[in-house]
Amino acid sequence: MREQGGRPAQGMCPRVLMQSGEERLPALTVLLAREAPEESTAFFRFQVMKSPDPRETYEKALRFLQSEYYHDAAQFTDRLLAVLPPDAALAGELVEAGQCVLDFTQGRHSFRVPCKVKAVKESNANHDAAIWHNRVFNPSLPDGARVIVFKPDWKSAEANF
Repeated sequence: MREQGGRPAQGMCPRVLMQSGEERLPALTVLLAREAPEESTAFFRFQVMKSPDPRETYEKALRFLQSEYYHDAAQFTDRLLAVLPPDAALAGELVEAGQCVLDFTQGRHSFRVPCKVKAVKESNANHDAAIWHNRVFNPSLPDGARVIVFKPDWKSAEANF
């Protein structure tokens, strides 16, 4: 969060592969899911709704994320969230398949992580968390955006160094 003005590093945007190995997306920004996202969701929602200036919203949220948001790993689950446009065929394909492989690469290091995939219901706290987090960085995020969750199968993950 402290580098590149909060923009996600390459290693935070895995390639999305189907189980067959077919690449479906060259990069997908994913979020770490918090155990209890309600407080941070309220902060993001407030910032987005408070100011008509997207730059001001971005700067306040970035300070929040850079300060203490990521300091305690115990506040996060092992699940990853992604927000896709309402009409994104990929969301339906992934949910229908129920699984995929996320291929993370940063420099010489790479990790292939098989995941179960599900749609996140709008009533789920992680749905709101992902939507409001994304609206900080993308004020034009349309209503009806789809949130999907990836549950990694760590036992089957592969690392290359």
